[in-house]
Amino acid sequence: METVIDIINLTKEFKGKKAVEDVSFSIKKGEVVAILGPNGAGRVQRSL
Repeated sequence: METVIDIINLTKEFKGKKAVEDVSFSIKKGEVVAILGPNGAGRVQRSL
């Protein structure tokens, strides 16, 4: 399958507080992916 999203070594901060550090992942065409936060809130993305 074709890779449509490729994240490598992502670090993100909000107001000086790290939300994620050194995260890497790939999403392939047609996959359904959910990313959940510590409180259970999240996002779902289906790649076409």
